[in-house]
Amino acid sequence: MRNLIVAILVVFCFSFGWTQENYSLSDESSLTVDGTSTLHDWTVTANTCSGSLVVEANVFKEISFDVEVASVISTRGATMDKKTHNALKKEEHPKVMFSATDITFSEGDNQSISGKMNVAGVEKDVSISASVNNSESSVQITGNYKITLQDYNMDPPTAMFGTIVVGDDVTVNFDLVFAKN
Repeated sequence: MRNLIVAILVVFCFSFGWTQENYSLSDESSLTVDGTSTLHDWTVTANTCSGSLVVEANVFKEISFDVEVASVISTRGATMDKKTHNALKKEEHPKVMFSATDITFSEGDNQSISGKMNVAGVEKDVSISASVNNSESSVQITGNYKITLQDYNMDPPTAMFGTIVVGDDVTVNFDLVFAKN
């Protein structure tokens, strides 16, 4: 009987210690990019995103996220969409990707997520501030992050023979909802 109790405790400890929860990015998520130009401010929306989150023993272990460049659409029409896709080098690099390497969370806002971001084929180490809200069935990560296009070897798009130029800095706004699998 004593051996049985010890065996049950060992199994319980191993199963508790190795508990892994997997989450997938839900359709409730949104990602937009805001920018400026010499003519007007603009916004594009990423319509096809995927991602996953792994939690082990209440510790965030992995976050990955990607955006299909072809799904990045503006409200300004096909010409702007084409210029956006060209700037992001859609043909050579069909996805913008982020994967977390260091995740530091505590209670409250302004959590830090460090990882690698790949935009237009250029990978950079980044640290992103975000707000994290947990529930029993989902994890929501929200925030924004400023990107300088030239840091990713992207030329700011132009129009009208160069008289309209997109600003070099853009802001990525994200509201990512990961649902428990």
